[in-house]
Amino acid sequence: MKSFSFWRGWLVTVGSILTLFGLALVFFNQSPLFDAVFNNHINPSFWPSAAVSPDIARFQAWVYGVLGATVAGWGAVVVFIARFPFHRRESWARDSIAVGISLWYLADTAVSLYFGVGFNAAFNTIVLILVWVPLAVTWKAFRSA
Repeated sequence: MKSFSFWRGWLVTVGSILTLFGLALVFFNQSPLFDAVFNNHINPSFWPSAAVSPDIARFQAWVYGVLGATVAGWGAVVVFIARFPFHRRESWARDSIAVGISLWYLADTAVSLYFGVGFNAAFNTIVLILVWVPLAVTWKAFRSA
């Protein structure tokens, strides 16, 4: 099924992008690029009237580093699952990606909305869609366990 191959490749690509984004978050989270794309959208939720102090920036660098490592690892797992068991149409592979992305989305987005970080909630929604579309399209192509 050509469509299945396309969507499997889509998941591999999304997982690869997540891995690269996570690594960039580890190493470049305090760079001007991340300031423009990421920090300038999140920082005002916590420090609306002041610049981030050096102590806060140091803590932020650590937190984003840990988050980036987690995102990179999660992206690598998606790549591995999409390349091998998903490709073999093993239903556990589809189900593990579906449960993992859904749990992450609900928890991360709830916390983001609670703290008023709408930018992150919107980002999460884009990632959710990028992962759920191929799952939904290929859902019936899987054999049961």
